Amino acid sequence: MSTNQLDKKSEAWSALFSEPMSELVKRYTASVFFDKRLWLADITGSLAHAEMLAAQHIIAASDLADIQRGMAQIRSEIEAGTFEWKLDLEDVHLNIEARLTQLVGDAGKRLHTGRSRNDQVATDVRLWLRDEIDLISDLLKELQVALVDVAEQNVEVILPGFTHLQVAQPVSFAHHLLAYVEMFSRDAERMADVRRRTNRLPLGSAALAGTTYPLDRERVAKTLGMEGVCQNSLDGVSDRDFAIEFTAAASLCMVHISRFSEELILWMSQNFGFVKIADRFTTGSSIMPQKKNPDVPELARGKTGRVVGHLMGLITLMKGQPLAYNKDNQEDKEPLFDTVDTLKDTLRIFCEMVGGQPNPATGAKEGGITVNAAAMEAAANKGYATATDLADYLVKKGLPFRDAHETVAHAVKAATSHNCDLSELPLTVLQGFNASIEKDVYECLSLRGSLNARNTLGGTAPAQVKAQIARHRARFA
Repeated sequence: MSTNQLDKKSEAWSALFSEPMSELVKRYTASVFFDKRLWLADITGSLAHAEMLAAQHIIAASDLADIQRGMAQIRSEIEAGTFEWKLDLEDVHLNIEARLTQLVGDAGKRLHTGRSRNDQVATDVRLWLRDEIDLISDLLKELQVALVDVAEQNVEVILPGFTHLQVAQPVSFAHHLLAYVEMFSRDAERMADVRRRTNRLPLGSAALAGTTYPLDRERVAKTLGMEGVCQNSLDGVSDRDFAIEFTAAASLCMVHISRFSEELILWMSQNFGFVKIADRFTTGSSIMPQKKNPDVPELARGKTGRVVGHLMGLITLMKGQPLAYNKDNQEDKEPLFDTVDTLKDTLRIFCEMVGGQPNPATGAKEGGITVNAAAMEAAANKGYATATDLADYLVKKGLPFRDAHETVAHAVKAATSHNCDLSELPLTVLQGFNASIEKDVYECLSLRGSLNARNTLGGTAPAQVKAQIARHRARFA
């Protein structure tokens, strides 16, 4: 079939059919207007395949040279925005192949030797996703660094730690932020693990059964920087585990962002007043001039549901498919693409919101989050946050913990009735609950004393927090 025929009739299999595809079906089945983002991966994979075909003497060296020349021109056209994407050619692969054949003739027709669109698209998506994972991994590192930077500035700031959104115990604000560094660190680990399984070559599986040509699949994998080849041709063309795994990892990352977003939303409300978010990350109200709304964290919280939905969609897409490739798999791309875009965009804006950006006038980096240390400490003083410290004090005096717990409950009840903190109760009143209480109790009842006392690995004592910051700095180096 000539290039013109391929352009006109749109199907590479058209000699078998007695009537053209309906326009409705053509639009329904076409993917070119969303899968064209795979163009660079498609060209890269095709060039590696062509180089191997020539090395294996399946095509001539002159064919390889023509293919390389044609692909270079196609790349230039796409980058310049002059490449004509045609609906009739259905997808990114046939569009590029048709243009290549138009440019270099028979050499373009020989490129598809030993492969199918089934293994071609599986390869393209893996190559594309591998590069996107690398970008996401860089953003995860940048966000962790930004959080560590803010933490380092707030080691001594006391924040009320919450359970059930009730004041529980005082913690260092830096310690709180480092909890998210741990989450995003695990996200980075998961991305690295997904990348390893994504970075395997299905090309050479052909339609489903392999090929009769003497392909050197390992050579192609090495050329493309892949870590191995898919060992079963049926699995090679139909596997989408890597896409599901990535979307699962992305969903968990978005859940972590959503949890952080929820805290930022609470913290910047007037009822908390713990932080301010820079105006460039907020919006106003159309009728309430006093409002400053945390749109960025709110939208990130909302977009988390979108990404989790894509995960459910991909799992459902694959659950009923028999081997091998089915047209259903065309539906893997839009949720995967949108997941990548959503996660990258969210990470970028959080990197800027947490880490700040240079002031054009001064060159100094200005963060997007301002901490109100006084408001945090005042809130920690409201909820009897050192009650557990009093119980620990009594245990060290020889009282069983359960008895100490009950004793402190009575002390809290007394402080509540007097509308004061535990640390404000007179010593004689405290000794009324247990005679072993001495003047040194006030050190453990202070917020600072409570913080310093938790000087164990993973604890919130400033010394431990500084050690964790140093550990993260070494990890980022």
